[in-house]
Amino acid sequence: MATDIPQALISWPSAPLTDSLVRNALDSLGKSFSIISGSGSRNANGDLLQWSTYDEIDHDLTYSPPDSTKVLSSSYVIRKALIRKHYLSRCIHNYLIKHQGSILEHHVPKTWELELSFADELDEMWSDDLWDLGAELDNPESKKWWILKPGMADRGMGIRLFHTKEELVDIFESFEEDSDEEAEQGNQNTAVVTSQLRHFVIQEYLADPLLLDPSEVPLDQGVAPTVNNLRGHKFHLRAYCVASGALNVFLYTRVLALFSSSPYRSPSAGDEGSGSAMTLNNDLSAHLTNTSLQTERGEAGVRLLDELAGCHILGSSNADATTPLLFTSHDLEDIKSQMCDVLGETFKASLEMSIHFQPLPNAFELFGIDFLVTHNQTTSGQKFQVQLLEVNSEPAIELTGPRLTWILQDLFKAIAKTCVEPFFHPGDERTPEWPLGEERHHLRKCLEVEVRGSAGW
Repeated sequence: MATDIPQALISWPSAPLTDSLVRNALDSLGKSFSIISGSGSRNANGDLLQWSTYDEIDHDLTYSPPDSTKVLSSSYVIRKALIRKHYLSRCIHNYLIKHQGSILEHHVPKTWELELSFADELDEMWSDDLWDLGAELDNPESKKWWILKPGMADRGMGIRLFHTKEELVDIFESFEEDSDEEAEQGNQNTAVVTSQLRHFVIQEYLADPLLLDPSEVPLDQGVAPTVNNLRGHKFHLRAYCVASGALNVFLYTRVLALFSSSPYRSPSAGDEGSGSAMTLNNDLSAHLTNTSLQTERGEAGVRLLDELAGCHILGSSNADATTPLLFTSHDLEDIKSQMCDVLGETFKASLEMSIHFQPLPNAFELFGIDFLVTHNQTTSGQKFQVQLLEVNSEPAIELTGPRLTWILQDLFKAIAKTCVEPFFHPGDERTPEWPLGEERHHLRKCLEVEVRGSAGW
């Protein structure tokens, strides 16, 4: 017979902030949970919440059929279709073949996936898997650049930019060298364990990013620079996405903007004809916006997207404007709406790759979604275009910084209210229907589907 008080396994060995956020979120429910630190100490007959890092969860219990006890886990067991770059690329490619006209056609950069161990394997790929990319690179009129990302690395590891076939070959030849030698060359901030690299994606570099200056929103009540002293910086958006059951998907509308450390310039400026791919020691500081590579800056490059309303839009996109362009609250709402639509469609695509994404009714998960906003006034329709870059499991929330910890506190309380409380206390209150697009607890519903076989769990 189950005990009256559910047990909660909370274990985040390398993430003390997350651990405290989870505990505070459960306290905010006003419901009793018996906190335990290890699965071996739990009462086998009691209801169980596993709100822990993926490796600490007993996934066999998650798969246990429901009986007199209930188990809710904070991660889906199988979700590679989302969180591995090469799987996500394949997932979206297959979806677009079946669903022509999907919004993902215009909100995901052109991407190729490849698997190789040695640079000379590229020779065969140019006439096969990478034929159309090779045609782009062979076009003397093309000014495009491309970005290479290891499929299973994160936090900016292994990222390189290139714009010729020769540069791509140079990159893979450098990956074959000993990692100690690579570090001596100045690439330690993006170094990777090259012996474990096989899967990569190549994406078209988005050459028209929305540029703002984070110093226009000064920290610690500082003084913003004058308009003439503003410098456009590239940034990406880190959105928190909550997936619950099988399947509801929500966008947390308090979105982070993570800025590069250096003012933006085109990757081709000053580098064409250099004969070598771009690496962190010469130019990537203007292009990489990952906070993991800027730990020495603290919170200097982190803002809330909402804080940027009223900032000047900088860069070539508005070079011919007679009056300054400002980033408005209407622009903010349009961007969030696009993110919500793209998230819903991305999860629909992942559901069609059922081998690699299997949502369960008794699981939920927090994902960190990276978007880039491009600004191209010649594009018909939307003023700004949201582009999906990648999906991250167990996002590194510790890098948000203390100034914005409050948004994380509210996020975890929202997860507890939306995912945990209804599972263990479904009869406490009559929760009204939650329509698509409606926002509660700063969570906006992006998708609601019933995965076949999940009803009646």
